[in-house]
Amino acid sequence: MKFNKKTLYNILFYSFIIFLFTPYGKTTKAKLIQGVIYVKSMVFSPAVKKMKNRVAINSFDTELIGIYNQPNLNLKELKGKVIFINYWATWCAPCIAEMPSVQSLYNDYKNKIAFVFITSDSKIKITKFYQDNNYNLPTYNLASAIAPEISTKSLPTTFIVTKNGKIALKETGASNWNSTKVRQLLNTLINE
Repeated sequence: MKFNKKTLYNILFYSFIIFLFTPYGKTTKAKLIQGVIYVKSMVFSPAVKKMKNRVAINSFDTELIGIYNQPNLNLKELKGKVIFINYWATWCAPCIAEMPSVQSLYNDYKNKIAFVFITSDSKIKITKFYQDNNYNLPTYNLASAIAPEISTKSLPTTFIVTKNGKIALKETGASNWNSTKVRQLLNTLINE
């Protein structure tokens, strides 16, 4: 039996599809999804808009347990600062995809604004993940309820909060946080 190119490509294509939907292809499928999300996060930055009617956060009284790079904290201690709040998890592929851009932004703005990374993962899991990937982000577990205005069930979700406690930006899904648009927004908020 003689194979032509089209037959060979069809066999490879269908083998690949079958492989993806079997237990053997589970990790391959996860890596493909992570790769697509990573490319998306590098191409698309958050939609930064001028918000005339920004939503005010009613209560900053939220206890946070420092699990990496920070002691325990109450969110109300950060009132009067620009705050970058990011909800994420180590098992979340879009969260992992946006981490390099988040780390770059943190490296440049850590002394200008407050960063709060919130996860439900354990201290051990976060420490291993950060050490394996050379990340150094101030990460917390929630110890009390957080204001509904900055609460979410979707990962990743990021909020940027103004000095006077209003939400300047809310973004769900992976994004390029190291973009010019985000940096311009942060610089504007810092100077308000």
